[in-house]
Amino acid sequence: MAGTAARRIEELRARIREADRAYYVLDNPVLSDAEYDRLMRELLALEEAHPDLATADSPTRRVSGEPGERFAKVAHREPMLSLGNVVSDVELDEFDARVHRLLDLPPGAPVGYVCEPKLDGLAVELVYLSGELAEGSTRGDGAVGEDVTANLRTVGALGANAGVLPRLRGRAPARLEIRGEVLLQKEHFEAMNRVLGRQGDAFFANPRNAAAGSLRQLDWRVTATRPLSFVAYEALRPGEPAWPTHWAKLEALATWGFAVNPENRRCEGIAEVKRWKDEMAERRFSLPYDTDGLVVKVDDLDQQRRLGAASKFPRWAVAFKYPPQEETTRVERIWASVGRTGVLTPVVEVTPVRLGGATVSRATLHNEDEMRRKDVRVGDVVLIRRAGEVIPEVVKSIPERRDGTEREFVFPERCPECGARVVREEGEKVYRCTGAACPAQLVGRFTHYAQRRALDVDGLGEAVAAALVARGHVRDFADLYSLPAATWEAMEIAETKTGSTVKLGVPRTRRIREALERSKVAGLRRLLFGLGIPQVGEATAVTLARHFGTLERFLGATEEDLLGVRDVGPETAREIRAWIDEPQNRRVVDRLVEAGVRPAAEEAPRGGVFAGKTVVLTGGLVKLSRDEAKAEIERRGGKVSGSVSRKTDLVVEGEDAGSKAEKARELGVKIVDEAGFLRLLEGEG
Repeated sequence: MAGTAARRIEELRARIREADRAYYVLDNPVLSDAEYDRLMRELLALEEAHPDLATADSPTRRVSGEPGERFAKVAHREPMLSLGNVVSDVELDEFDARVHRLLDLPPGAPVGYVCEPKLDGLAVELVYLSGELAEGSTRGDGAVGEDVTANLRTVGALGANAGVLPRLRGRAPARLEIRGEVLLQKEHFEAMNRVLGRQGDAFFANPRNAAAGSLRQLDWRVTATRPLSFVAYEALRPGEPAWPTHWAKLEALATWGFAVNPENRRCEGIAEVKRWKDEMAERRFSLPYDTDGLVVKVDDLDQQRRLGAASKFPRWAVAFKYPPQEETTRVERIWASVGRTGVLTPVVEVTPVRLGGATVSRATLHNEDEMRRKDVRVGDVVLIRRAGEVIPEVVKSIPERRDGTEREFVFPERCPECGARVVREEGEKVYRCTGAACPAQLVGRFTHYAQRRALDVDGLGEAVAAALVARGHVRDFADLYSLPAATWEAMEIAETKTGSTVKLGVPRTRRIREALERSKVAGLRRLLFGLGIPQVGEATAVTLARHFGTLERFLGATEEDLLGVRDVGPETAREIRAWIDEPQNRRVVDRLVEAGVRPAAEEAPRGGVFAGKTVVLTGGLVKLSRDEAKAEIERRGGKVSGSVSRKTDLVVEGEDAGSKAEKARELGVKIVDEAGFLRLLEGEG
């Protein structure tokens, strides 16, 4: 039995040391925090059960991490210790009972505590001599850290909420040692990863590793480009009178100009600590930084001194850890889910794990580029993250834990829901189903078909479309035209504001059915846009409608014919022709024609004042709607653009016009008001 325990102890120590080096030195975690904590707890239990196997260099006796080889070493005057973890109210009560016992206090005697959010960053020490920053270092192994003074001087230089002070405010002691956390706030972490993605570089797994990697750059100028923050939580002033409490120390830090956490809380007794801990369990998700727990410290500094410290942890403080938001698990399967817009999203099925208080068996990757960048394969061990009620996402794969049996996922060529062709459009990051009657995307397709810029079916919004699909009343666009009035009227719709359901009723039914009748003879441009053909946006639909004139001519166009259309390139021509050739789509169009849809032939633009010119509309118009003004410009051969450039010929400035009008003036582009625009229209008849 002892031999088995000894082997397991050595195995655990080796895994923890490897994880420490990956996390603290390489900034590339190979274990989740929860997995690491489980291994450490198992090792502690084994060493307690077999004290003869405990050693001084065990990870349970030493501060995690080590100073890297790239920087000069700095010895800390006093050790920078780690904190012991607790995960339940029972363990918090045990900590409080231990404090009472060691201080020889009767049970129930009040002990003051300070609770601070446990920050997910890199612990550092700043040394100030006569108020001037003289030295800055990382925690390292607790006794010796890395000299990163030049890098620390840049923290906050990009306007982050808090920075490292070059000098202290007010009166300062001869020597002051400040300890705190360098961290990246959530928005800055996401912005950094976006930049890395555009550059083709590997993403950081979490804000802590991003902060550590940013601070431990050999060139301080690189660190200066990273939006790091610094939050102070400890101060030491050798040779000076001691503060009475830790809270007084935090107040002194603020007086010197340091940022201290506004979420810090003084609590009288462990019951109040637990109440604040429960309140922070939900509040933490709205904080601008990541936190996975609370640090609970005895407030009275004389009591702290009497409690002392073990080899690794102070006896006067403990970290309460919330249920993990990150966990490692294994990918069992990857498959493509078809969304309401036809986008195929890779869904990762994983070995179920407890995460954020819930059992998680699925996580998401947003698109193929993200899946390839994170190099996620079937069989991989992956780190997944869940914050609050957000769907878990895969943070990263851990290639170091592969055994060679892993397989890459390949997107299907045919939609798993309807069998239509799947395409990845030029310039897009996603694969999309091309089926016009795909059941997975019917609500989105109906909403698009009915929107004002397409067939303009007033009253047919998302809630109505969802009710139609949920009750099986429609399979494609044509079914909208044959649905009996009684079915419309009796259909129950979920009200967005109240959450209750109401019958559609007679007035709304009449409005929708009248709009559907009008849509039968809407222009060809509206129908082509409403059908959701790949690569065919509103502008391309106008160009196609003008070129071909009728639906029949459009459906019969070859790729060569399509290439003859202005602004239609080879990729667009290929996608349009493939959409027409898809049997499912052709059936949808045929059924629309059978239902009486006869789009009006598109009138070719006549020459006029706007012929060959680019016009920008900005601000509100009184006499015409934006769509009406756009139609009038296009009828006269013009093109409406959404932005102003040197190629813009005219800007129509309505009420409350903004930056577009200002830019037009800077570029010298001609500007007319609404009255001038109307005169141009009247002059052309």
